[in-house]
Amino acid sequence: MAISKVHKFRLALFWRLFTNYFIVILIPVIVASFLAHVLAVRTIEKDAEKLNDVVISHFSKQTDTALDSLKTNMINMLSSSNLTSVLRVIDDSRENQQRSEQFYALREQLMKLQSDKLVSKVFLYFANHDLVADVDIYTDKTYYFKMTYPLGEQQKNDYLSRFTGKKMMEITDLGTLGMSAVMSYPFNTENPEVYLVVHFDQDKLKEQISIPEEWVTGTAIATSQGEILNQNGLTDKEINAVLAHTRSNAMSSQFLVTDAIAMSLVKSRFNDTWYYVTIADLRTLMKPAYMTRLISWAFLVFFLVVGSVVSYYLSRRWYRPIQEITEENKELSQRMSGMFPFMQELFVTKILQGEYQDELSIAYYAKEIEFTYDKHAMRTVLCIAFHYDSQVYEQLSETTKSFMFVEIKELIRKSTPSMVWLCQTKPDVLACVVTHDTFLHLGADEAADIVRLVLESYSQYFKATIGIGKTVNAAEELHESYEQALSVLQNRGLDADVEICRGPLVGDRTQWESFLSVQEVNRIFNQYKTREYEKLLESVCEKLKEGKQRNATAMQVKYLSTDVLNTWIRAVETEHNDFNVPFFSSLYERLHSSMTWDELEQCFIEIHRVLFRTEEPDQRSKQFSEVLEYIHDHYNEELSIEYFAGLLNMSNGHFSRTFKEAVGEKYVEYIAKYRLMKAKQFLLETDMKIDDIAEKVGYWGRNSFIRTFRKYEGITPAKYRTMHQ
Repeated sequence: MAISKVHKFRLALFWRLFTNYFIVILIPVIVASFLAHVLAVRTIEKDAEKLNDVVISHFSKQTDTALDSLKTNMINMLSSSNLTSVLRVIDDSRENQQRSEQFYALREQLMKLQSDKLVSKVFLYFANHDLVADVDIYTDKTYYFKMTYPLGEQQKNDYLSRFTGKKMMEITDLGTLGMSAVMSYPFNTENPEVYLVVHFDQDKLKEQISIPEEWVTGTAIATSQGEILNQNGLTDKEINAVLAHTRSNAMSSQFLVTDAIAMSLVKSRFNDTWYYVTIADLRTLMKPAYMTRLISWAFLVFFLVVGSVVSYYLSRRWYRPIQEITEENKELSQRMSGMFPFMQELFVTKILQGEYQDELSIAYYAKEIEFTYDKHAMRTVLCIAFHYDSQVYEQLSETTKSFMFVEIKELIRKSTPSMVWLCQTKPDVLACVVTHDTFLHLGADEAADIVRLVLESYSQYFKATIGIGKTVNAAEELHESYEQALSVLQNRGLDADVEICRGPLVGDRTQWESFLSVQEVNRIFNQYKTREYEKLLESVCEKLKEGKQRNATAMQVKYLSTDVLNTWIRAVETEHNDFNVPFFSSLYERLHSSMTWDELEQCFIEIHRVLFRTEEPDQRSKQFSEVLEYIHDHYNEELSIEYFAGLLNMSNGHFSRTFKEAVGEKYVEYIAKYRLMKAKQFLLETDMKIDDIAEKVGYWGRNSFIRTFRKYEGITPAKYRTMHQ
């Protein structure tokens, strides 16, 4: 309470210091910034708009001049050409020579017009004759619009429909065909004989309408009918804005800012329905204004920050001792709050284990550790038993295991929509207390299904069984639900990666016998005495198959498997004394670590192979004695496994397995160790070089010998000689 008062007093002092600073210094700074913003920025913005108007006016005059020049050239071409002569001889088949000369002169005039920098193509369309002429060819219309100027059928019909009535340089945008101009001849007739068509070079036109100023991002020629005849650098958004302002605009020139787009519109002198449009980058155009505005605001913020820092420094310095005491108390509080999750988990564990079974004690301890809960909510305990796969799980580090377990708990909390308490009651058991939610229709079964989905993603590390306890209405009764959930876990099977056990044994699972009968035990002893080892394994596999069909529990199967292993060991002990207690203990551990039917079957196959291996006849022992004798005499030669396998009429794999069983070591390792034994004798008893010794003991090179020597001895041959001489 005292600490809170100190903070309030220091805050009041800070505001008093800052208020004085605000009145004396900040108010003049604010007035100066406002004047700079209003006067200087406004002046700069107006100058920028004037500069933009001057540039676009110059740009529009240049474009109008270029188009006027082109129009004049088209009129001159039609006026001065020999079109009248061409029309007179066009149908006269007797005047071929004269017609060719007339068309040649006409093509020269077309070529002169096509040399204009804005023109890409020029041709003459004869309205009353099946004829089209350009700078390269004069031919019929069908051939021309199929081969020389190819158009689709629909596109051709639309295009040819333009050649009607009087045209005085009518300019339109033909989409994919580009922008073109049409002029008719004779000029003053409604039924002209010839149409002069000029197609604009789109790239040259874009260059013509482009403006080399850094603030201009795009230009265009637009019409009041909502058409873009040509544009350079406009985005779709800018095109839409241009069309919206040109359809109904009647002003000769203006500067507009709309939707963060700045545009200038100038009406063309060449065509009353045209507008020259430029899109300006406001950030570049208004850069001086923005910089002035930024400086004024930065100036204001600087003084604001300086005043705040100075006021804060003075208030902090005067009350630093009190602040140190406050920080110490805060650190202690943080440490305590950090321990609350562990204390709460331990608290839930004690409730489940029955240490707190009355309402008052639970409420008291919950208040001490800030553990909030609804006293009368319906809850169910889920016990999750983990059955780890030793071959995979033991390869993980302890840190990885811890993080994985924390991750599982966090995923369960996030996946379950209602409140969940988690605690680890045993090394391999995680208890999950689920609060029922009637609104979400979330009960024990639904929560168990959610937990199963979470655990299935970790099935490569373990099997898991979820036991569902009974539903209770008070926290003090949770130990009863926990005990029932533990007992239900005994019903787990050996099939699914994650299994949910919901109640006692039912159906055939209770009828399966989990111990060997006296007759079955006697049969095992008789089969062992008569050396019917394969039948021993077959009978176990049949038992496991029967258990799988009867849906036996893991506990029942483990009882039966343990009984079978006990009987096998008792039978083997009657004749063998070479097995010791640790060996038998490892067999039991291997058996109990099996988690599925397949693992159990494979476990019995391996145990059967170890306990009931058959003895080789005396003839076989004699043969391997001869093999060893040959190796000892010829160790410095090439000793291939194929040679001995063929000698004994065996496959390579069979010889390798039989050699290990008879000698106790693998064939390759036995030869390597025998050669190294001889090499060590030469190292200590002679002065031979390493290379000579390597060759003497059967190695092809020095490196191979040194590598093998280091593998088995841990040091090089030279160091071995130095250490032992």
